[in-house]
Amino acid sequence: MDDHKSDVQDGIFALGAKNTAYQKYFKGQSYQQSLVSDPDINVSVSNVSFEPGCRNNWHQHIGGFQILLATAGTGWYQEEGKAPRKLHPGDVVVVHDSVKHWHGATKDSWFAHIAITAGTPKWLEPVTDEEYGKLED
Repeated sequence: MDDHKSDVQDGIFALGAKNTAYQKYFKGQSYQQSLVSDPDINVSVSNVSFEPGCRNNWHQHIGGFQILLATAGTGWYQEEGKAPRKLHPGDVVVVHDSVKHWHGATKDSWFAHIAITAGTPKWLEPVTDEEYGKLED
């Protein structure tokens, strides 16, 4: 197992603190480091890191968007009704307004991405263990 832990923890951006503010919307442990927090800019930019097996719930960004820039490890991204996409460092995902999706780490790897987000998150149901267990690493 090549878990990429050091790639994520020693990356170019700080790992950040345990993501306790949003823990109820995640299965497993995630970490968040805010990179831009200017009240005059309506976009947040954060380094979000996931321990192996960690993923967020299905969710939408209402009245906005999300751009994910994969920076370390291996992860998953999936939009409702579409096949999951495996993510590696350098991959870019553009999530349009109100598109239902989720993202997180693979079962055996840490994963980190920069999340550039606008709009209001609408958190939905968890990705079930059965759904997640069917993903091929």
